Amino acid sequence: MKRFECMKRLGAKLENELVILSLGASVDEWYNAAPHMRAASLFQQQLGCVTPEAFGLAVGLPHRRVVSLDTDGGLMFNLGILATLANEQPRNLLVVVWDNECYQSIGGPPTHTAGRVNLAAVARGTGIEHAYLVEDLDAFEQHCIKGLAADTPYVIVAKVEPSVEPGIKRKHSDGREDKYIFVRHVEASEGIVIMGPSEHN
Repeated sequence: MKRFECMKRLGAKLENELVILSLGASVDEWYNAAPHMRAASLFQQQLGCVTPEAFGLAVGLPHRRVVSLDTDGGLMFNLGILATLANEQPRNLLVVVWDNECYQSIGGPPTHTAGRVNLAAVARGTGIEHAYLVEDLDAFEQHCIKGLAADTPYVIVAKVEPSVEPGIKRKHSDGREDKYIFVRHVEASEGIVIMGPSEHN
């Protein structure tokens, strides 16, 4: 199945959630698949940090649903986060792992999931009860519905094609701008101040 089609199905179900996602081609695809979620999405630039950041956000805003859009390569950089989720049991975190079995953004060398590694099985092995490998678009959508309503961590490992959706608009902002857009969105939607004005002496 195609990641972009999965994103459109998931995006259609999001409204007030906060999203953390990985680098690479998935950034531009999400930017186009869920335009209403652009300000509510933090476009992360480091492998291994997406789900840990989403977990921190979920703990800090326990009343708000948080969605991590991670990758097989990114999650492999920090498998320990799965054990943390299992022990801490955040009630408001959905983790989607785009598993295309390769590091697509650097030319496509295979990840371990191209071999014998099943990330959903790894997640269940750490103690995450709801962790599923899906290869069908309708099954993906049904798990999204369940995951967005779950009160325990929910992990969906989506097997997707190693392809990029053609003809989509490139995201035009850089990482620094993305950070401020996201923070200001959280401030406005939560009625809080995270980054106050600079003080002048």
